[in-house]
Amino acid sequence: MSYVEVPGAQVPIRMWADPASVEDVAMQQLRNVSTLPWIKGLAVMPDVHFGKGATVGSVIAMQGAVCPAAVGVDIGCGMSAVKTSLTANDLPGDLSRLRSKVEEAIPVGRGMHDSPVDPGRLYGFATGGWDDFWGRFDGIADAVKFRRERAALQMGTLGAGNHYIELLFDSEGCVWLTLHSGSRNIGKELAEFHIGVAQKLPHNQGLVDRDLAVFVSDTPQMAAYRNDLYWAQEYAKRNRTIMMALLKDVIRKEFKKAKPNFEPEISCHHNYVAEERYEGMDLLVTRKGAIRAGSGEYGIIPGSMGTSSYIVKGLGNEKAFNSASHGAGRRMSRAAAKRRFSTTDLEEQTRGVECRKDSGVVDEIPGAYKPIEQVMGQQRDLVEVVAKLKQFICVKG
Repeated sequence: MSYVEVPGAQVPIRMWADPASVEDVAMQQLRNVSTLPWIKGLAVMPDVHFGKGATVGSVIAMQGAVCPAAVGVDIGCGMSAVKTSLTANDLPGDLSRLRSKVEEAIPVGRGMHDSPVDPGRLYGFATGGWDDFWGRFDGIADAVKFRRERAALQMGTLGAGNHYIELLFDSEGCVWLTLHSGSRNIGKELAEFHIGVAQKLPHNQGLVDRDLAVFVSDTPQMAAYRNDLYWAQEYAKRNRTIMMALLKDVIRKEFKKAKPNFEPEISCHHNYVAEERYEGMDLLVTRKGAIRAGSGEYGIIPGSMGTSSYIVKGLGNEKAFNSASHGAGRRMSRAAAKRRFSTTDLEEQTRGVECRKDSGVVDEIPGAYKPIEQVMGQQRDLVEVVAKLKQFICVKG
């Protein structure tokens, strides 16, 4: 489908979703965002749903301002994917050992490494800029500086919620590795700190929603936020790169005879800020639950823990600010999913996938998400599909 434009908004709200299928509270959030004085446009992805301040699945372009809640609290959250030389014929009949080895190598949930990962010991890992990156920690907000040790121990860890690691087949039987994670607790604390700062600023006192508080250009508060934001975005990307290196190490050890090779990594943020130019204007574009899909740019759009995921190439649609969805998107809250579904439902909906099937992940059941095929169909003018993947192992945070 192409987009529809939401009537009654103060700036164009272009929606790649059926407005009738979007929750009333999410529609109200979109209209609230459109009232911000700095906004120049808003693109809504097919996986849109209610979030804090701004919806998940929205791309907001502002001039001279940025809204931290339109980035999301997991700054830099995103995906990485790698195609391997392994095929279905290389796999053992029992996948439980392989899943266990992945879980041993990469802490999940609130888990941390016992000591910081030394990138120098990781096979093929590019260590350039590592010391400089950590050296910049001293320049971030004082409120989180005491978290350095924990941030170092969480580097290369998955986290909880909808974060995951998967091994998947493409249509030709080739094995792919994908993972989804962000800036861990340090990014969340930075986001919450700066949202609190923004809410106290005089220019934000008359907003329809205090969670939409913004920083404006040429102020010390904006400079401080962007400094911390870009550091957290880099933390998230390095976190995924470390995990992918650890995952490759597991694959090498478990498939020594096959001598697996790995293609170049595909990586994309979906909670971040970028400086971009549209219609002759220099804008600050926030993607919250959306990926950049510029012409020819690769991206990853996952489904849920029992459905397909897609490797895509952007079509460069400027009406969507060169963006696409970040996944299937939730169609119900975690609490609602736990009320509606049981572990029996989870077992049925993840049949054929080596994964957790206990009550602790019922809120991540495929039925709690929108159908990924529908979401992909709604953004045919945003991306083209390069590969369709189906998981056979899923490690959930």
